[in-house]
Amino acid sequence: MIKNQKYAASARSILEVFLAFLKLGFTSFGGPIAHLGYFRAEFVERRRWLNDSQFGHLLAICQFLPGPASSQLGFSIGLLRAGWLGGLAAFLAFTLPSAILLVGFGAALPLLSGAVGQATVHGLKIVACAVVADALLGMSKKLCPDTPRQTIAILSAAALLILGSAIAQLAVVALAATAGIFLLHSDITANEKSDLPIPFGVRTGGIFIALFVGLLVVLPTLATGESGLLPVAEAFYRAGALVFGGGHVVLPLLQDSVVSSGWVSPGEFLAGYGASQAIPGPMFAFSAYLGSVILPASTPLLTAATALCFMFLPGFLLVAGVLPFWQALFHNSTAGNAIAGINAAVVGLLGAALYDPIFTTGISSPVDLAIALVAFGLLVAWRVSPLVVVLWCVAGSVLPIWV
Repeated sequence: MIKNQKYAASARSILEVFLAFLKLGFTSFGGPIAHLGYFRAEFVERRRWLNDSQFGHLLAICQFLPGPASSQLGFSIGLLRAGWLGGLAAFLAFTLPSAILLVGFGAALPLLSGAVGQATVHGLKIVACAVVADALLGMSKKLCPDTPRQTIAILSAAALLILGSAIAQLAVVALAATAGIFLLHSDITANEKSDLPIPFGVRTGGIFIALFVGLLVVLPTLATGESGLLPVAEAFYRAGALVFGGGHVVLPLLQDSVVSSGWVSPGEFLAGYGASQAIPGPMFAFSAYLGSVILPASTPLLTAATALCFMFLPGFLLVAGVLPFWQALFHNSTAGNAIAGINAAVVGLLGAALYDPIFTTGISSPVDLAIALVAFGLLVAWRVSPLVVVLWCVAGSVLPIWV
């Protein structure tokens, strides 16, 4: 009887997690930073699943690790609330609404072949210019507050603009981490001891970290010379494993993986990225769209699901692995300095991506530049919803056809 009661309570907790995150999946507009505000309001203030201290610890872990910070935070909240199935429920509920919308957009993209359709797609490319410029401005203020980190960012951008390959990106990240260790001084301050109810120990955490590293090493070997889903899994796992700094930073990594390889055209890539600004939920759901339009793909839905799962998998493996080790990692100044160096390089990486492919593909006339500047003003000066920015850019691109 007691066992059945525990099972029913567990099932209720999982359903409670799923419904809470499903609501957020349909309503959380504004990108990853805005998502953190939604989460605090829902789970600290309204539901009281966490206190401010616990929420702060989880947020710090997710900010320090590569991957989608808001989705990692949601996964962690679900994990602590209802175990592993709770973490899975949080991920699915928060991600599926945006993923389904983007896959639908990918299916409709071939229908946008007329003048109005092409102008609509071009407007979405202009959206990407404004959104990434806004993200770059905000991240540079937060992650590059001093001369050493500004220098790392500038040199990283210059190197990536000149070299522009996946290997160069890895080298820049590694060099930035090394520079951070030797040049930066950690400003990590002592926090009160975490009282997070982590449902597993350091041995399990070590297994997840080993699995994260093992997949990062093994998948490229298994995917070499192969076709089908395995190369897709490898490309998206690598991108998800190397993204420091949030959803917008995944842009250059995915661009190198799917555009340079010929899987997706530059126009399709930026159109999908622009469309992702108009919907709620995590930015990494963009991977489902890319999976659905990859060529050749005989099963678009299966390819989309593979891309989506392997995009999020490394971030979830890392956050689950690090949770039991959090106290030691957080108070280690060397780790903090390396992360600060990597974050500065992320700003440079995003700056390089703002020029190529975003600006070079999305801005083709003075009118396009004017539309993008107004869109940037809407985001920075007036702080309107990204949906309004999308409507403005699409309208600015389509209206000249009718006038």
